[in-house]
Amino acid sequence: MVKSKSHERTPKAKNKHLNHVHHKKETESSRMNLMNSVLTVTCMAVAAWFGYKGYLETRVNTPFDSEKLVAINGLDTADRYWGSYRPGLYFGMKTRDPQSLVSGLMWYRPHNLRQGGESFRHWCEQGDKLDKYGWLEHDGKTFGVQEIHDGDLIIKTSYVKKPGGRHGGDWTARIGVTSKNQEPKDTKDVKDLQKGQEISFIFYSALEDKSTGNIKASLGADNRLSGMEGYTDGLGAYRFSMNPTKGTVEEHSFLIAVTPGLNLVKETILQNLRLASQKGSNVKRIVLGGDQLPLDNEGKKSDPNFCATQVTAKVPFEFEVLFESGSVPLRKEKLTGKNFEAALSEQRKRFNDKFEKIFKLTEKGFKEDAIEFAKYAFSNLIGSIGYFYGSSQVQSVHTKSPVPYWKAPLYTGVPSRSFFPRGFLWDEGFHGLLIATWDLDIEMDIMSHWFDLMNSEGWIPREMILGSEALAKVPEEFVTQISTNANPPTFFLTLQYILNTRESELLDRHYKLLDKLYPRLHAWFEWFNTTQVGDLPGTYRWRGRDSLTNRELNPKTLTSGLDDYPRASHPNIDERHVDLRCWIAFAAGVMTRLAELLHHPADKYRETHRYLTDNDVLNTLHWSPTSQSYADYGLHTDKVELRRPSAPPRSPASPELIRIVLEDPSLKFVDTTFGYVSLFPFILQVIKPDSPHLEKVLGDLAKPELLWTKYGLRSLAKTSPLYGKYNTEHDPPYWRGPIWINLNYLTLRALNWYAETPGPYQAKAKKIYQDLRENIIKSMLMQFKKTGFIWENYGDVYGEGKGSHPFTGWSSLVVMIMAEIY
Repeated sequence: MVKSKSHERTPKAKNKHLNHVHHKKETESSRMNLMNSVLTVTCMAVAAWFGYKGYLETRVNTPFDSEKLVAINGLDTADRYWGSYRPGLYFGMKTRDPQSLVSGLMWYRPHNLRQGGESFRHWCEQGDKLDKYGWLEHDGKTFGVQEIHDGDLIIKTSYVKKPGGRHGGDWTARIGVTSKNQEPKDTKDVKDLQKGQEISFIFYSALEDKSTGNIKASLGADNRLSGMEGYTDGLGAYRFSMNPTKGTVEEHSFLIAVTPGLNLVKETILQNLRLASQKGSNVKRIVLGGDQLPLDNEGKKSDPNFCATQVTAKVPFEFEVLFESGSVPLRKEKLTGKNFEAALSEQRKRFNDKFEKIFKLTEKGFKEDAIEFAKYAFSNLIGSIGYFYGSSQVQSVHTKSPVPYWKAPLYTGVPSRSFFPRGFLWDEGFHGLLIATWDLDIEMDIMSHWFDLMNSEGWIPREMILGSEALAKVPEEFVTQISTNANPPTFFLTLQYILNTRESELLDRHYKLLDKLYPRLHAWFEWFNTTQVGDLPGTYRWRGRDSLTNRELNPKTLTSGLDDYPRASHPNIDERHVDLRCWIAFAAGVMTRLAELLHHPADKYRETHRYLTDNDVLNTLHWSPTSQSYADYGLHTDKVELRRPSAPPRSPASPELIRIVLEDPSLKFVDTTFGYVSLFPFILQVIKPDSPHLEKVLGDLAKPELLWTKYGLRSLAKTSPLYGKYNTEHDPPYWRGPIWINLNYLTLRALNWYAETPGPYQAKAKKIYQDLRENIIKSMLMQFKKTGFIWENYGDVYGEGKGSHPFTGWSSLVVMIMAEIY
């Protein structure tokens, strides 16, 4: 059978078919390869994106890549290893060690406590309403003497350290109580006097949260606590002993327990107080519960981390607490009794001699009461230096929620023992002026701790809340630190002051440290100069303002340090803030000087400083031709009010006032607001000495309707629309009228500089300087005598102390004002 030709394939046709099939396979293979390549590239891109996203997320809590400035072990500075580093307590000692042994003091009046009275004292609390408390003398290293006025009782705490051994040496604290020589103030005091003025003191030792080591009680034959002893890695072996030196002990008891944390020490004590009959009588007294250790899963007692002893005695009474380091080999004599008195007397003499040598207040003609006031102000600043360890809580734009910072130590001053017993970045630059004047080693140590907290982007959190005690004092809304938010770079203020007054000592003793600090200073400056820039060249704006709020009359600018000081009413990218521009100009000048001193390239800083201090550019951006003053610029209207919105019929009224805008805002100078911010080109000496604008600023300073008062310069002019206004229904004016000592100090510093620098307005600056200085000193001293405290700020109408107290952070700059050290 012959096959049809149509079913036959010639070789050519067959090859054509094979070629087609082969081409099809090649095409499919190429397509598959292409798809695989695209898939690979896509996967790589996705992986790279997630990797980069992860990198961005971790930058906020990645430490700056440079050699640390501080060794974790506080024994590297043995003279500062022990100290009164728990500023939030009326009296407490601890080591500069991440896992520290701490000690503390509590007291109460037994009768008042049984009656439900709030007489239990431990943490410094404004609610305790003490008449007065604070360090009378403190040198920051060796000793301190404190006086506490609690109703009709005067409690004195003093301590002295004695070097020796390998773990910071020994120290002794003496605590005594006496009655005031005056009539009882109220019925409660009369009852206390009739009962013989009993008081109960509790002294305790405890291990810092999650510390390794041990602590135990030493009990005598009568089952009384004779001492406390233990071991930590930082301290080695140690022992406490407590001995009455005056008066009679009515009752003695002790407690061995586990406390959940240092923030709950008081609660641990209160939970373990009980009434017990005194031996041989029907008298019942409040005593501690003895051994209160919980049992573990195996029925064994847990290891204690807390040990306390209580003595109840009649006033007057005095006792000593002796801490002894196990590393001291042989002691010829103990630091108690007359030996303690001799050592304390010697340290007090050294303190007083050094105080006069540095500040020369006697030489300047100040009377004894003013000098004692100055010693109190200084001693409470340096005596409130704390040591903290822990992890802060931070957030960046790349993290969905707050993340923990790395664990780190912080050795720092604090603004207020009662209200702000933690580290604040911009406060510390002001503290450093006074601390560096007294002891450059301490200040460089503090600065090093702060700059070790810098992250990989060059950012330092504006508020450091480390450890359970510090966290317990902070409202939740202020805990998380945002990495886009700045704070005034006042450490440049400290550095410039050190360079001006102690450059040779700095280079002789701290050149190596300064050279290690420089890369961090460089990164800090660059962070400011990139993250805080404005929309126009040469402009800057504080980040962190809430443009969406309808609760605040004027959205706060916490990052500026001036909280509720009025800025543009509607925050946006067009804002430019004159104070921030001046801070960056100032910092550029300091960086220029440091770069030259350390032989680093300085041209970039020099050029930045030259540009930012160019008065023509400054005036173009920030001089208001309408008000003839320096001002912020932004989207603004003064026509804003807080009102309670009307509710629908039969509906409850709105619980909160909200902001009502009565006029559309427009871009303009915020020149109806005049106050501290308006002064910054003057305060940081950006204005040229021969500028006619300087004459206008000096004239405005002295006008009572603006900032001048007989108590100091108010923060906001009486003519400003928001002067004295609440920012919300519950937020009273803060930087809207009250007098702040840090800004008055900077103003005096500038007045002194313009008075001494050749120019046409020297005499005018000198006269204002003299009058302002006299007003501040006189007013603060008067308020101290009247109230017993130095205050956060002062009223601009009557000069009364306002805000938190004692506030012996930057308000202690009154000592520098008295000494005329700028």
